[in-house]
Amino acid sequence: MSLEVKVPTVGESITEVTIAKWHKKTGDTVALNDLLCELESDKATFELNAEAPGILEVIAKEGDTIAIGTLICKIAGNGAASAAPAKPIAAAVDAPKVVSSPTATSKVLEMKVPTVGESITEVTLANWLKKEGDIIKLNDVLCELESDKATFELNAEASGVLRTIAKQGDVLPIGALICKIEVGAVQSSEIKIQSSEPATDNSQPSTVNYAAGHASPAAAKILAEKGMSGSDIKGSGVDGRVTKEDAVGAQKTEAPAAKPATPISSAPVFAGGSRETTSQKMSPLRKTVARRLVAVKNETAMLTTFNEVDMKPIMDIRAKYKDSFKEKYGVGLGFMSFFTKACTIALKEFPAVNAQINGDEIIYNSFCDVSIAVSAPKGLVVPVIRNAELMSFEQIEKEVVRLALKARDNKLTVDEMTGGTFTITNGGVFGSMLSTPIINAPQSAILGMHNIVERPMAVAGQVVIRPIMYVALSYDHRIIDGRESVGFLVRVKQLLEDPTRLILGV
Repeated sequence: MSLEVKVPTVGESITEVTIAKWHKKTGDTVALNDLLCELESDKATFELNAEAPGILEVIAKEGDTIAIGTLICKIAGNGAASAAPAKPIAAAVDAPKVVSSPTATSKVLEMKVPTVGESITEVTLANWLKKEGDIIKLNDVLCELESDKATFELNAEASGVLRTIAKQGDVLPIGALICKIEVGAVQSSEIKIQSSEPATDNSQPSTVNYAAGHASPAAAKILAEKGMSGSDIKGSGVDGRVTKEDAVGAQKTEAPAAKPATPISSAPVFAGGSRETTSQKMSPLRKTVARRLVAVKNETAMLTTFNEVDMKPIMDIRAKYKDSFKEKYGVGLGFMSFFTKACTIALKEFPAVNAQINGDEIIYNSFCDVSIAVSAPKGLVVPVIRNAELMSFEQIEKEVVRLALKARDNKLTVDEMTGGTFTITNGGVFGSMLSTPIINAPQSAILGMHNIVERPMAVAGQVVIRPIMYVALSYDHRIIDGRESVGFLVRVKQLLEDPTRLILGV
């Protein structure tokens, strides 16, 4: 009986792959999980392993481009037993050998990227915490996954032996296969069969790992451009294979050049000051954020409108009541609660600013889930204040503090990072005078706050000095017209310059 091996599903958007390299040929005897070949898509390189022991029959050829689900090879059963007669024990003890015990597998559990939020369509495999072949237990943390919003962990759904599929740094769509767990499997163990006479300490096993120093096609191309080969570096992949990341970070070792003599040249020599450069690899989170921000710029008709706010009325209220406010509620009275309340009132009056596009439809929200941009150790994160339109000043301030502390400690959950309908970002805390903030997709608008600067203004025919803040509203012109965007920002300005309106809602 033959087992048909077909091209597996490797991602929602991948419809075909190319056979980059065969590691086995027709007639070879293969064991369970032996590497058969390497497959390449437009997104990644991955390996195809034997799903059963037997004799291999190659169907597709190296270099062929084939669709997902296409037959790639067959494995004839009982190949290991029929390929060659068993050798007598006497011959086996002539020299030390390493023999792998058979792997007993009762069930293979596939672990896929889970759904982690409405707006999250892909994640990055940031770090493997377990490695290929490890024995794992139920709920063991296998790896860390990152989206543009948060970092979360993938836990084992059963006990068994881990078989990794995706590699560290891979960008995976939701639902993509990330690893397999051989439930009830017995980990292969090395059994050394020694002769009746004691072996010397310097005896070496005869088995050699063929994969060590082998470069994937993508890695081999990069190394060739650097004038290097896979044997020049130590691979971090399975069984020592050289991955694309290894190749990118590889540096060719050169003999140190002799210290040159003092040059005799008319060119100017700059004394002091280093001219060295350093490079640092982008984190998976940073790469994901960068990709999404560029997508927003390319996929939306983004426009920004500006206005200025006289902050004196709010500053007077804070100066008068901040001590009693903190004494009663245990939290400071900041600017964010005033801006959040003003925005929620304006969002109710201009519902398009609180809406979003979904295909050919515009979705209008009856609630105001306000996202607050916060600078965290790993980068900018945007936790959400749910139903901010129903909250008091005290509740908003407490929620802002709670979310900011969790962001600082990298403890924000995915639920706390998804589902916002409108965003407020405050570049003024870093000294920004004016900016054009980028929309936080799939939302349609974002308000930018800036620093407060005293400027001369004409008030009732007199020139007076007032604390002024510039505010900016970036919006998607596909669903928000100029009248709505300008009207929204003017309404926010009115509410902030006359805080009594915030209390009365007028």
